Amino acid sequence: MTDRRTAAPGDTGKAGFDRRLVPPMMLGSVLNPVNSTVIAVALVPIGTAFGAPPSQTAWLVSALYLATALGQPVVGRLIDLFGPRRLFLLSTSLVGVAGVVGTLAPGLGVLIAARVLLGFGTCAGYPAAMALLRSEAERTGRDSPAGILTALAVANQTIAVAGPLLGGLLIGLGGWRSTFALNIPLAAAAVLLGALRLPARRPAARGRTAAQIDLPGMALFAAMLVSLLLFLMNLRAGAWYLPVVTAAAAAAFTVRELRASTPFIDLRVLGGNAPLLATYGRALVAYVVSYAFLYGFTQWTEESYGLSPFHAGLVQIPMFLVGIAVSVTVGRRGGVLAKLLLGAAGQIAACVLMLTLTSASPVWALLVLAVVFGIPQGANGLALQNSVYFQADPRRTGSSAGLLRTFAYLGSMIASSATAASFGQHAGTAGMHHLAWIMLAAGVLFLAVTAFDRSLRKAPAS
Repeated sequence: MTDRRTAAPGDTGKAGFDRRLVPPMMLGSVLNPVNSTVIAVALVPIGTAFGAPPSQTAWLVSALYLATALGQPVVGRLIDLFGPRRLFLLSTSLVGVAGVVGTLAPGLGVLIAARVLLGFGTCAGYPAAMALLRSEAERTGRDSPAGILTALAVANQTIAVAGPLLGGLLIGLGGWRSTFALNIPLAAAAVLLGALRLPARRPAARGRTAAQIDLPGMALFAAMLVSLLLFLMNLRAGAWYLPVVTAAAAAAFTVRELRASTPFIDLRVLGGNAPLLATYGRALVAYVVSYAFLYGFTQWTEESYGLSPFHAGLVQIPMFLVGIAVSVTVGRRGGVLAKLLLGAAGQIAACVLMLTLTSASPVWALLVLAVVFGIPQGANGLALQNSVYFQADPRRTGSSAGLLRTFAYLGSMIASSATAASFGQHAGTAGMHHLAWIMLAAGVLFLAVTAFDRSLRKAPAS
């Protein structure tokens, strides 16, 4: 196959995947998951510092998801058009700025603003990594090595799971502000690696121009998503107008994208790709369960069970270790159906175990729960990522990967809303059990949409 890349830093030839791209790919892609979960054990200390209840500190979670859910497909589309380098460097620089703002924040409002900046700043890493995988496959004429796909999934899933532990360590050493300061060296390293190793410019064969950016479509998509996510975080009668705005924006977005010559999201192609749509739906449901546990259960272990942020993080070490082991083990095998069924079974079992816990439960019961939750953490992320890689239009790999994250964070927003509604002013045991029932319903739905999806049986073996 003809080499489609122009000469660039890190371009070592056609023989095989350019592994010099792996470090910036991995570091860039984990900036979002680490910031998604490192905050989990910091919510209680931040609430104490500013006198804010869980219903207010929940916005620290939602702000990042709101920005990320909006930014991922937009940045992903820009990466499809112009290549990953410029978008990667700009976004990761913004992560460093957000780290400074959060570290110096005088109040909760500024902290929320810092989380919004983090959401937008971490948008480029994952779509850039997926686009690089696709471009390397085209350059070499071979599928990207399964080990690279597995490593990317392992990095994202296990970093997300390790976030509470890392947060506990940082809080123990330097207080909750250190969870924001962490982004300063991470962003510096990502920018440096990206500048040195990412391809310098887009292949001329693709001929992408600024005229292909669908700004009206992006604006309508933003209006639709923002109004929907604000409604999910503000479930009350007075917010009735938000779903109306969502429906109106969705209708206008649909009309625009069906008429646009170069749409932001090609609804004709997407609408005809039922397997990809099903994957997005599974991602939404899976992350309802995953993030409800990471935030809700962690808050309960601190407020009702009495653990410190550091020890709340330690309790989740088994989930971190099991998640890695599961990802590495199942990543060696082709197909996605078995991985998804394993993840579904793990989710359901873990939710049932949550219902048995009280503030008097022994510590080993919390550790067992963490072990069981490690199974879906390791299996689901890998399966969903691989599904998108094989199901998406190769010309829209970046935006398709961004949409996967959008649906995942829509699920996370639902989880955050469910957590805030279940706990109210205090993360008590009754609220934790209420949340577990919601998670169990989502887990059963995940199992159903997986078991009855015949397209999964036709997924590529590698």
